[in-house]
Amino acid sequence: MLLKGKLLHASIVQMALLVGAALAPLLSVAAPAGALESMGSHASGLALEAASDDAQYALQWIVGQGDNQGLPFVIVDKKGARIFVFAADGRLRGASAALLGLTPGDHSVPGIEQRSVASLRMDERTTPAGRFVSEPGHNLQGEAIVWIDYAARLAIHRLRPADPKERRAERLVSATPDDNRISVGCVVVPVDFYDAVVAPVLGKSYGVVYVLPETQPVQRLLGATALSLR
Repeated sequence: MLLKGKLLHASIVQMALLVGAALAPLLSVAAPAGALESMGSHASGLALEAASDDAQYALQWIVGQGDNQGLPFVIVDKKGARIFVFAADGRLRGASAALLGLTPGDHSVPGIEQRSVASLRMDERTTPAGRFVSEPGHNLQGEAIVWIDYAARLAIHRLRPADPKERRAERLVSATPDDNRISVGCVVVPVDFYDAVVAPVLGKSYGVVYVLPETQPVQRLLGATALSLR
């Protein structure tokens, strides 16, 4: 039964991508970075959000290649500990600081889908890099989240109550990204940002999430992505 469910899920995702590809010429506009809009106001690309060079490069590549295939998309910049959410046509809908996996690294632990969260060692709590097809869903507590990788239990979700010693709220508003590594692996954002940006853009349909690497050049990740989609 579980296998059939996974096959059905894979078929639905593939169909969504095919439909997105077919509609891409109608929905996508290869807008230059300077023409992006942030929450309805004009912005000069990602510069106003202090984006890294990797994020700037990724945005130009995604829009230029039409790699999002007519779907809304997200860039997670692990080096800067920030998340950028875009409409399908490349308009910037909003950006925010984010909490990420406790340990730097670009790969998930092999077999993580069969492990409990409690069993993960500190060095195994990473936010893997890659191109993911996201979908809205719920966790076991019924909270609305956006799945990045369902099998690996990797998601974008709101800041939740946690051990005060972790100082998660303070980490989100600190001036440096150096203290934003605290989650098990999920991308954690402020509640207001999730409700105002993430939920409206990604909470009703599939999207594409690009988690940028921190141990290898971003060009290598995007080059591998292009080859895998041929």
